Amino acid sequence: MLHTSLVALAMALASQQPTEFEFETRNDIVYSKVGDRELLLDAYLPKKNEAAPAVLVVHGGAWRFGNRKQLRGYAEALAKAGIVSFAIDYRLAPQHKFPAQIEDCRSAVKWVRSSAEKYKVDPTKLGAIGYSAGGHLVSLLGTTGEAPSEKNGHVDTRLQVVVAGGAPTDFRWFPDKGKWCEFLMGGTLDTVPEKFYAASSSAFADKNDPPTFFFNGTEDALVPLPWSQSCFGALKAAGVKTEFYRIEGASHMEAARDREALEKAYAFLKAVLLPPSQAK
Repeated sequence: MLHTSLVALAMALASQQPTEFEFETRNDIVYSKVGDRELLLDAYLPKKNEAAPAVLVVHGGAWRFGNRKQLRGYAEALAKAGIVSFAIDYRLAPQHKFPAQIEDCRSAVKWVRSSAEKYKVDPTKLGAIGYSAGGHLVSLLGTTGEAPSEKNGHVDTRLQVVVAGGAPTDFRWFPDKGKWCEFLMGGTLDTVPEKFYAASSSAFADKNDPPTFFFNGTEDALVPLPWSQSCFGALKAAGVKTEFYRIEGASHMEAARDREALEKAYAFLKAVLLPPSQAK
């Protein structure tokens, strides 16, 4: 009788453990071509029989450094949870000015949906996660997504969920008129104000935006809390499900790898994208 009870307990505990999927990685996939430049991504594909939700993974680096390998740990963690992950490269400043970066991210969204069958992706369940410059880009994807139209090639660019870490979300005001950002914008708030507005995810927040999770270190000198909180506040005011997790005492780089923040971020993604039985 005791043996039977122990077996039953073991089975119950096992059923409560989240399933960890094996996955394969396919590198150097071309998702877009701009002139002679091929834009690449790496795909992290969980071994599942059915179509799975997907997440774009967008690296940081101040819009001028970094590559798709930078947040490999994020992509692997999501693939183990049963979510297809696509870690992307995008064109970098100062050679390529904004909006090149967000245009590439939108191209990646379109590519994922048009390639859904090939990679066993559910095109109705697409999210994005990014950190720093990548956090900015995914937050902007979230607030500027559009339904299929002739303008966007009849492909849905809307996301279902966003996680933005260490994310600048408002470029509409700076004490120096944005001179520090000339490398990205090609001008200042005085000369190209439309670019600073177009880069501000908080400027486009409305009730139709996807659930969004923000995380930021309280001691982040590169992206102070108010810079991320601008979009958080705008989304909250619009009635969008949004959360902001403060990492006490963390700097910009420390926050990027904070275990508790990432666990909460992955849980937020899974709660939207996965069925309840898999979202533990």
